Amino acid sequence: MSANPAPPAPPITAYLAIFAAVASISSAAILIRLALDESMPPLLIVAARLLIASLVLTPAALQRYRAQLKALKGSDLLLMAASGILLAIHFIAWVSSLQHTTVLVSVVIVSSLPIWVAILEVIFLRIRLSPRVVVGLLTALSGGILIGIPLGDAPPDLNTSATLTGAFLAWIGAVAVSAYMLIGRKLRAKLPLIPYIWLVYGMATLVALPLLAITATPVAGFRAEGYLILLAMGLVPQLLGHSSLNYVLEYFPATLVSMFSQLEPIGSALLAFFIFRELPPPQQIVGSGIIVGGVFLASLGKIRLPKTKQPAPE
Repeated sequence: MSANPAPPAPPITAYLAIFAAVASISSAAILIRLALDESMPPLLIVAARLLIASLVLTPAALQRYRAQLKALKGSDLLLMAASGILLAIHFIAWVSSLQHTTVLVSVVIVSSLPIWVAILEVIFLRIRLSPRVVVGLLTALSGGILIGIPLGDAPPDLNTSATLTGAFLAWIGAVAVSAYMLIGRKLRAKLPLIPYIWLVYGMATLVALPLLAITATPVAGFRAEGYLILLAMGLVPQLLGHSSLNYVLEYFPATLVSMFSQLEPIGSALLAFFIFRELPPPQQIVGSGIIVGGVFLASLGKIRLPKTKQPAPE
């Protein structure tokens, strides 16, 4: 009996999509920092990013997926609302963190979501973690502790108090997006990608826009360059980055795609160095490296998951 033929190699477009995904998501923190440098408030940045992505997705969602949207139950819409609230919290906390700490620290911490997804699965789904995941978790936490311990003299704009504030906000963003991902695992079994992200982005927009009014956050009077940055933020990291990662799932295992996404802190840190000349102190670089190593280790660990339905076809 002849051996089974090897699966076909991924097309060149899959490898190009990996590059596009990593480059797109790595640009998010840079675009946010540029918008902050234009004196744009974090809440405006979040609301604009979500609103632009939602508006771009609206025609495709309503024209191609009307039947699937009508079939959603009230309980599904409540989960969508919860998911949108969590996504809004994620973005607000993360964008705010970039006001207080380096791009490297902020992005490394907020990219630790595989760790927090694992913890939430233990708490809510009673899933047992493998020893490798536990070691990865402890490793990542030790890196976070190292970042927060005052060692030596830090530059005035990278002092310990500011770093701790930024790190705390980034951790909130990481936990919020992990809960969002956990809810999304159930919702994606009922909806294709486009209507799912349209609903979630839309729900998050409905959280962010009223907050603009409640807090009297200014939305006008900024330079045209600032608004162009907001447009780029909605189109590049929010749409292109997310879509590219979803595309490569057709050709690579989910674990490998998760590893690809962990290249974001490296890409963001390199862009921050070349654009802002931002070089974090050695302590932050080492601590961030430890966190990334822990996340890699946890991502490779085998987690026993309950059987779920496959995502709905496009």
